[in-house]
Amino acid sequence: MSRAVVFAYHNVGVRCLSVLLAHGVDVALVVTHRDNPKEAIWFDSVSELAALHGIPAITPDNPNTPEVIAQIRALQPDFFFSFYYREMLKRELLEIPRHGALNMHGSLLPKYRGRVPVNWAIIHGETETGATLHYMTEKPDNGDIVAQQAVPILPNDTALQVFQKVTVAAEMALNACLPDLLAGRAKAVKQDLTKGGYFGGRKAEDGVIDWSLSAQAIHNLVRAVAPPYPGATTLLIGRPMRILQTLPIGSAADGAQPAFYVQDGRAFAICGQGMLRVVKFELDGMAMSAAEFAARYGAARFELGI
Repeated sequence: MSRAVVFAYHNVGVRCLSVLLAHGVDVALVVTHRDNPKEAIWFDSVSELAALHGIPAITPDNPNTPEVIAQIRALQPDFFFSFYYREMLKRELLEIPRHGALNMHGSLLPKYRGRVPVNWAIIHGETETGATLHYMTEKPDNGDIVAQQAVPILPNDTALQVFQKVTVAAEMALNACLPDLLAGRAKAVKQDLTKGGYFGGRKAEDGVIDWSLSAQAIHNLVRAVAPPYPGATTLLIGRPMRILQTLPIGSAADGAQPAFYVQDGRAFAICGQGMLRVVKFELDGMAMSAAEFAARYGAARFELGI
């Protein structure tokens, strides 16, 4: 029986840890995170799954300390698995497992290495993404690939919907390759890093809409940061507005300036190129329908971003 130490968090952590347990892997320790009270916790708990199965779990702020390294080394693991764990593992840790350390990444590597790959893929208008199991090195997401599973991104999919698909893709990829991996038969393929790029994390302020962009680009941003993420934001009549769902609907009149208006009970936004139907939005933190907006503010066109 292979012994593993698992670094895991989030839904991908829960589902992939479940795969290891289903295949009879001896999970000697789970390293996870304490939930951040400032973060919306909409995902499942790795800690709860570990407790259910009687697996010891620790939540160090930094897994690379001498104390944690010594604790893990004493377990003599065959493998490390990292499933949406948020801290980088340094060389001293990575050298411990006899048969290597593997990470599950939420993109089709080498594309979208780094942080929040699902959100970046949607922002860039990708039509597919997936999950990749790869060997870990000190550089993020650049080790040899063991398994991949692709999933489609449909034109109106939100980041949450795509993340749910990627979670299943991660489970499928791991489940398919794990018998060969445990038996030492898995083949790894070197990444061609010239065919992808590295992307950093995103902050709430990165969701501010630039209305000079095309309707398609703005639609991609809206769905990439829709709840449970912070949402795409702007100003309207001097008040904060959050745009939660849109649909591209075609062209605006030539020379029309970016504006928001309601017509026939529906809300619309004129963009730098093209138009959006604004399906769901909030003004001043309150959800508001198009009819409610029109009843309060009328049918005039209101400039966006001020």
